[in-house]
This record gives sequence, C-alpha cells and structure tokens, in this order.
Amino acid sequence: MINYCFYFFSFQHFLNLFFTILCAKLNLVLVGPQLPKKIRALASYRDFTFAAYGNDIAVVKRAHQVATWSRHNTKVNILFLFGEHILSVDIDGNMFIWAFKEIEQNLSPIAHIKLDDKFTPSCLMHPDTYLNKVILGSQEGSLQLWNISTKKKLFEFKGWESSISSCVSSPALDVVAIGCADGKIHIHNIRYDEELVTFTHSTRGAVTALSFSTDGQPFLASGGSSGVISIWNLEKRRLQSVIREAHDSSIISLHFFANEPVLMSSSADNSIKMWIFDTSDGDPRLLRFRSGHSAPPLCISFYANGRHILSAGQDRAFRLFSVIQDQQSRELSQRHISKRAKKLKLKEEELKLKPVIAFDCAEIRERDWCNVVTCHMDTAQAYVWRLQNFVLGEHILRPCPENPTPVKACNISACGNFAVLGTAGGWIERFNLQSGISRGSYLDRSETRSYAHNGEVVGVACDSTNTLLISAGYHGDIKVWDFKGRELKSKWDVGCSLVKIVHHRINGLLATVADDLVIRLFDVVALRMVRKFEGHTDRITDLCFSEDGKWLLSSSMDGSLRVWDVILARQIDAVHVDVSITALSLSPNMDVLATTHVDQNGVYLWVNKCMFSGASNINSYASGKEIVSVKLPSISSVEGSEERYSNETVPDHTESKDASVFSSFNQQIPDLVTLSLLPKSQWQGLINLDIIKVRNKPIEPPKKPEKAPFFLPSVPSLSGEILFKPSEATKEKDINIDEVENKGKFDMSASQFVQLLQSSAEFKNFSAFTDYIKSLSPSTLDMELRMLQIIDDDDQQEFEKRPEFISIELLLDYFIHEISCRNNFEFLQAVIRLFLKIHGETIRCHTKLQEKSRKLLEVQCTIWERMDKLFQSTRCMVTFLSSSQF
Repeated sequence: MINYCFYFFSFQHFLNLFFTILCAKLNLVLVGPQLPKKIRALASYRDFTFAAYGNDIAVVKRAHQVATWSRHNTKVNILFLFGEHILSVDIDGNMFIWAFKEIEQNLSPIAHIKLDDKFTPSCLMHPDTYLNKVILGSQEGSLQLWNISTKKKLFEFKGWESSISSCVSSPALDVVAIGCADGKIHIHNIRYDEELVTFTHSTRGAVTALSFSTDGQPFLASGGSSGVISIWNLEKRRLQSVIREAHDSSIISLHFFANEPVLMSSSADNSIKMWIFDTSDGDPRLLRFRSGHSAPPLCISFYANGRHILSAGQDRAFRLFSVIQDQQSRELSQRHISKRAKKLKLKEEELKLKPVIAFDCAEIRERDWCNVVTCHMDTAQAYVWRLQNFVLGEHILRPCPENPTPVKACNISACGNFAVLGTAGGWIERFNLQSGISRGSYLDRSETRSYAHNGEVVGVACDSTNTLLISAGYHGDIKVWDFKGRELKSKWDVGCSLVKIVHHRINGLLATVADDLVIRLFDVVALRMVRKFEGHTDRITDLCFSEDGKWLLSSSMDGSLRVWDVILARQIDAVHVDVSITALSLSPNMDVLATTHVDQNGVYLWVNKCMFSGASNINSYASGKEIVSVKLPSISSVEGSEERYSNETVPDHTESKDASVFSSFNQQIPDLVTLSLLPKSQWQGLINLDIIKVRNKPIEPPKKPEKAPFFLPSVPSLSGEILFKPSEATKEKDINIDEVENKGKFDMSASQFVQLLQSSAEFKNFSAFTDYIKSLSPSTLDMELRMLQIIDDDDQQEFEKRPEFISIELLLDYFIHEISCRNNFEFLQAVIRLFLKIHGETIRCHTKLQEKSRKLLEVQCTIWERMDKLFQSTRCMVTFLSSSQF
C-alpha cells in the first residue's frame, strides 16, 4: 500500500495554491492557502511546505502560513530541500540558504551566494554522498558544482551546447542525469567528468522532468514538453517503452516511489497520474489518476438536487463533479477513447466529441434511459448520455438529415421522454429519448423555407405539462407551438437580435437576452412583456432563474453579476468580479451559485448570503447604482486574515499589554474559534440552570439517615441530625471568634475562584482560571458567580474599592480577552449569559462597568461577523476544488 503524499500545483492563473494528496487512493488531504501570486516552485519537509511566489517564499505548516521569507529582489524559480535547510535561487543568480528550524525566529537567510553573471540557473540538485555540495544547471548549457558551506564554486562542467531544463541524481554514486532543451538526456559521471550514455527523445521539445527507479529495475523515466513519458533501460542502454498519450500538455514532474514500481506524473493539463510496472513485458499501465478540466468550461448546471454539477468545457470533456465528496467526481465515458486512440495511433483528444455548447438534463428518467442531451460545436447531431452509468448513450439524434446544420439548442421535456433540438438552419425537431426516433418537426408554413425560423434557433423550451413549446430565433422572433400537434399557436417579435432564452416552467416566464443588452421577461400565455431589466454594459453571457422563480441572475462580460427580483421588478444585488463570468447555475436550494470564468479551468462556488445571515442587504443594492467588487472565491489566506485584523478596531487591544492576544491569533487557524470540548450538558446546564432547579425540586422532604457508619466518629445533636467530629487539624485552623468580634467584622479569605482570577489577570494569562471554571459543575459555577453579588451599595465613594466590584471588573476583562482569542467559545457564551443575568443590574448602575461591557459587546460582534463571513466563504470554499484542480 502506497501512503506517500505527493504535492501538485497548477500553473493556471488565479490558482495560486498547492494540494496535498494521499497517494493510496489519490484523496485530497490538505489545501494550502491562496497566495498573492502564481506559485513557481515548491519544496516540502514533513508538515512544512515552502512555496515560492514572486519574490517571496511562503512557509506553510500543513494548511496555514506561518512565515514569509523576503530577501530576493527578483522572481524565485527554484526551491530545494537540503538537509535542514532550504535553498532558493532567483532568476538573477542569487542563492539564499534558509534554516526552517525555529522558523518564527529565523526569518532571515543564514547565507547568500552570488552566481556568475553569465550563468542563468534553471535547475538544482544534490549528488548523493557529496557533503555540502550542489549542482546547478543553466540556460546557457553549463553545469556548476558549488560548496554551500564555504560558498565556493568547485568545478564547472562545459555542458552540451543546449539549455539544461532538468537534472536528477541517480542511485549509482557520482552519476547524474541531465535533460536538455534539445530533447537529449545525458547520463554523466561528475567525478571523472565523463559521458556514460546519451538518450534522445523521438518527439520534439525539451526534457522537462527526470526520475530514476529505486526498486531494483534499471529504469529512467523522462517527460517532455509534448506530454510523452519515455522509460529508458539503463543496463541495455535503449528505450524500454513509451507512454505517448500520458498527458495532453507539458510534463511538470516525475517521481518514482522509493522501492516501489510506481511512477507518479503531473502535467500542466490539470491532472496527476500514477503508473505501475507490473506487466510481463515491463511496460507501465495506468493505475489511477485525478484530473479536471484542462481548458475553461463553457456550460454548467446543478444536478441531483444540488449535490452534483455537470460541466462541459473546451477540452471536449463532459464531467460530473460532486459538491459534497470530491472522490465522487468523474469524467463521463465516451466509449473506450483510450483503447481506440492507442489502436489508431491518435491522440485521445482527436477522438473525443467536439466541445459542448449547450446541454439539458432530466433527473426524473435517470434510472430508465438516457437523461442528458448535448449539443456540440459545429456538429449536426446531438448526443445523449446515461448518467446512471456515466457513459455516452447508444443513440445519436440527427435533426433534418436532408439538410444537416449544426445543432445550437436543446431541451428535454418535463416528463423526460422527449428531447427537442434547434439547428443553425432554423429547424426544430422532437425525438424520443428512449428509442432515439424522431417524433416530428415544427414547421411554420409562413416562412419561405417551411422551417421553424428563418435563421438560427437560439433556444427552445417546453412547459411543465407538455402543452407548449417555446422557440426563439436569432432575428428576434419568438414562437409558441402546440407541443403535441406541432402547430404554431402564436408569435411575436422582440425588435432586435436574440442571443439566449431561459424559461421557468413553474411560473411560465420566458427571459430573453438581446443584442441591446436588455433582459426582457415575457408571459408566454398572455403573450406580452411583463418585465424589463437594464444595467449591463457589455455582452450578457448567461441567465438563470431561481428554483421558486422569484429571482433572475445574469452575468456579463463587463464583470458584473446581477440579481433581479422578478416580483418587485428591480435589482436587489450586484457584484463585480475581476474575471468575467461565462456561465452560471443556481442550486435548487438557492444556497450556492456556481460560476465559470474567462480563461479559468475551475468552477467557482458562491454562497447565498441571504440564507445564512440575519441581516438582508436588499435595500442597499435596490437602486442598482452600488456594485460591490469582490475577488474570485478563494481559500482563506493568512495574509488576508492579518490584513482584516489590522483594518478592524478591537477595543483595548492596541496597547502592548494585550499583545499576547494577537500572538494567540497567529497560533490559531485564521478567523476560526476553538471550542471547549466539554460535554454539551455542562455548558447548556449553565444557560438553563433555573429550569433544571425547578425540574429537580424534591417532592418529599429529605429523610434523616438512620445511623452513621461505625468508622466515622459522630456527636449527638439537638436536631437529631448526625454531626461528625472535626479532626485535630481542623481544630487548629479554627478562627478565634473573640478576635473576630473585637475587629467588628468577619475578614473572609478569598476563594480559589477569586484567587485564580486575580493571579491570572496579574500575569495576563487566563489559562489556569479557564481550566478551573471548566472543571466546576454548573451549580458550583453559579454559586461562585452569585458570591460576587453586591447587595448593599449605599456608600458610593468606597464602592469601587470593594472586592466584589473588583472581581466583577476582572471577570469582564477576562471575557474580553478570551473572546478576542476565540478560545472555549461555546462555554464562554454560556458563562457570559449567566454572568450578565446575575450582575446585569450592578453593571447598569456603574459607569466603569458599563464601559467594559461595551467593549465586550464590540469584541463579541467583531468576532461573530468574522465567523459569519468565514462560514459563507467555507460554504463555497474557494475555487471548487474538484473542478479547479482534479
């Protein structure tokens, strides 16, 4: 069983994060924070990951950034783990050495090496058994051996008159493999500076990755910029096998697992693959893989009540992504593409269907027959898919075979039995999905060619009862047909060219998008326009109704996403994103919105804030003038959280005395709270203590015990109750009553509760006090708080000097501190509620306590707002991970 973790990152823009994957099943384990710039290099050691972005290096412990190394003045291209140090090299030839032990104290490099001026580093490696020595390859084609301890260059290899793109050390001592831009691989003995063997790739392009096998087989794997993986036999000095269709783009990295016949590869085509050498001829076979869209998606739609997302992109793949569990995501099969491509010696992409431009699905018939129909770019037929088996269906729908034109629009009836197709030639035809047989076409006899429309059909839609069929033509004509009889019932003209239509089956409204950037809503039964929405300033890319039909969402190339209230006929929300939206879909539960963006391979998820927050923002956006600018959804970044803390004001935390609060922030997950892990009954008992006391009130008076156990000494009493003899030690500690009477008052010593509170406040560390009150029962904690009640407050001058008043003030300070640190959150909420219930009147009557209570309220509101925002961003999670990277 392989349990190693493999790090993979994408070179796509705006996906500046890395993933940790468990290789046993290629399960996603951790996702690193999103960094401000594209990741250019990675290195890892146990829980630490080092990511180079721009001129900086992020130090990430598991999934949270703990430090940033900033010393380079130019882009960092290389990171290399070297013992207990990290070597970083930038494009100007500056190499810094960093120590990652005690990272928080060591934020500066321990050494710096300046490489030669005419030496542009391209790769870095450490030859085994070479103490403190590394080899750097250059774009000029030469190699240099450096001692990083003495900071001296020991030797320079002349090279092979070609840029060096990769290098790796072999299991044999003194032997390394160097990959060049001309496609050659040189196996070189660096001790004697001798060439052992040279291999040449049959395909053009640079050698981008190399890896030696360590399981006893003399194999060297090499990957090129064409996506081909070659396996070389070092003993026979010849090519062993070639994986021609390993990837669709350049190979980023190759890695043989230690003492395992397994090779891992990653590529810029947004995929990682695992190959195993277990065949009789020694050739590798694909063991498992994870992949996502290698090109931007064009169409998306929620499916299975919002649990899945169907997406189709320019990479000719049709995919099903799971919103709940990433392992359920998959690509729908297109009938043995791999086998056919291998047999015909073609690329898999050449055999796949052309990119999907439109599709529709019906969940009601998933178990019966094909329930998805797709239209493809420049294709005169439509294809059906069986989602139950995740495969391409057996039928191909060919409308108007006498004069075939590309299919542009499709729709499945509400019953799931029929699919209606519209073509670029104006033809509309209905098919039976179960048999794939045509059930007639819709013809307008008034048209010159006896077609449905005199021009391209931009959209078709069926109503919920299979009574009406609505179609729209490019020239602006909308027609309503009798679904069964296929006769034209009515038509009207919009007045300008139509681009897209969306029909809502429940309310019968038809939304249209025209070239004049105006969204019009029509009632297809009353045959009149009922709404008109204006606001977009560039081409409208997509529309979608909410499940209840009350909202209409639209996106545009101007970067805006607008939400229109159909009933109120006004805009209720608008956001502007930095990358324009190309397609969108709102989940049936209306809690999540999925979007795709220009030149982005991912599907992004947005949370519906109205469903998770108490306050509504409808009024602030009702005018349509205010548009909120937001960035694409991303995983929480430490830098972002620190910036928010710096911009927000937290009372009484700007002074140095509360610096420990902010230090605790850095030790926690940004914006999250820590729970007490106490039993639910313990902190809920504090809230409902009065109810519990009433419920547990004894029905009968307590019975007197018959007799005390013989081993406990007792004394007789007048009441008949058993009184136990005090011990000698207790007698010695008894208070002299006469002395108390002489003093005039009883000087009671402070309880452990008050002592711990005072000592914790003195040292600004409340952990001991928190542990103590967590160990108390609800009734005991209630008693301790009630012991601080102030009953008589006649003397106002001496009131603030009373120990009870000081303890109440310290408790308020304690609550402010702990809420700011976000520790034991649910337990503290219960304690604060009980505290305010007991001492609320005292706080109300004194100004000093009122000020501290206001600070507590402000801190509480600030932390809660951050939690609310984090919950929303976590609900939509970043770029939808399954889609964006796998």
